Amino acid sequence: MKHRIVVIGAGYAGAYVAGNLARRLSPADAEITVVNAVPEFVERMRLHQLATGGELGTTKLADAFAGTGIQLRIARVTAVDPERQTVTVADADGGGEVGYDTLVYALGSRVADRGVPGVAELASDVTSRPSALRLRERLNGLTSGNVVVVGDGLTGIEAAAEIAESRPGLSVTLVARGELGARLSAGARGHVRRACDRLGVTVVEQASVEAVEAARVLCADGTVLAADVTVWAAGFVVGPIAAASGLEVTANGLIVVDRSMRSVSHPNVYAVGDSVHAIGDNGRPLPMSCASAGFTGRQAIEAVVGRLTGRQPAKVKLVYTYNYITLGRRDGILQTIDAEGQPRPKYQGGRQAALVKEGINRIARWTISHPTFGLPKRTRRLAPRDLSAEKLLA
Repeated sequence: MKHRIVVIGAGYAGAYVAGNLARRLSPADAEITVVNAVPEFVERMRLHQLATGGELGTTKLADAFAGTGIQLRIARVTAVDPERQTVTVADADGGGEVGYDTLVYALGSRVADRGVPGVAELASDVTSRPSALRLRERLNGLTSGNVVVVGDGLTGIEAAAEIAESRPGLSVTLVARGELGARLSAGARGHVRRACDRLGVTVVEQASVEAVEAARVLCADGTVLAADVTVWAAGFVVGPIAAASGLEVTANGLIVVDRSMRSVSHPNVYAVGDSVHAIGDNGRPLPMSCASAGFTGRQAIEAVVGRLTGRQPAKVKLVYTYNYITLGRRDGILQTIDAEGQPRPKYQGGRQAALVKEGINRIARWTISHPTFGLPKRTRRLAPRDLSAEKLLA
């Protein structure tokens, strides 16, 4: 029987891993199935553009995987049982179970409401295509009014700048828990502040939001912000499936892995992207990001191929070296990060930085659209059957 590889989630990490496993492993020995809740690849890094009226091209996963041998199942994952080696799914046909020999967990993350009252019911976000389109509809219904963006991480800054630039008739406020752009260098923080001034974005710093209501945002210090639309961008969180499955996870639900992205509790499970607690080469956890999805995905590919073919897996660098932020369509920041995870003093800002970020977006989408292109074609037969059990799980 063929070795069954199941990849759950087809975002930046999952689609990349699946396509390259299909390229690296012989179809005579390995059967690869991808389970994803929606039929399209979602360009998460562009969703703030979609929310403000941009038209994003759609990449159908069926088209991307055509000719690769990958089996695509459009279904929502509801549970993982690592003891029985099954994934439970729900779909229009009633769902069922998908069995695996090797599982790649790539279910990603979702918006974190932080337990703040009103966020789930009243706030918008840009973490999925449906939510970005709902925000777009709400913005389209306003000719004037107030938009409050909560959260000054990369997502919040980009969303506030994009809304302000594309909808100049709206009053946009960005709420920061601490200093605006606290994770950037002093020069880059100044650039963000100047961009907000240029775009007319009001910045409220050192503010903690304690409730979202239909027409206002309430801060812990008593500040009340008028809000016809509230955009929640106060971080990301993973779903409960990994923790409920019995896989070893961190306190916030991330799957604990070794250097090869292999679960420390269940050796036939790998985790990549936002789902994984991966320690970078600097000894610190990699942040949730598209860049981290690429590095953890590449390491998982090497580990799975090496294990199944009886070869020593290659070691991939696990680093985080840049932050890219767009400030509307014509401005941006490229912030380099040092080996300790801290921003370097120098940064690149302006039109050139925005073009670099756009280039990264295009490369990421092209890579997903051509999932077997990224590595030299080295189709490997699986190891003899005497390596398929104890030795493969060692």
